[in-house]
Amino acid sequence: MNIEDEMRTSYLDYAMSVIVSRALPDVRDGLKPVHRRILFSMNENGYDFNKPYRKSARVVGDVIGKYH
Repeated sequence: MNIEDEMRTSYLDYAMSVIVSRALPDVRDGLKPVHRRILFSMNENGYDFNKPYRKSARVVGDVIGKYH
């Protein structure tokens, strides 16, 4: 097997694994992993529907800092 064929098959395998694990929603709850992390962080920090408004940048910063 030459290097071009190996690179082609390796990249295709990697791309498909990324699509399946990150880009497609999970069948159990319909969420992508990034959305699940955001909701988990919001729950951990007590950002509920009946609490005052919080900027989304705060939530995203928490997610990137803790779970990325």
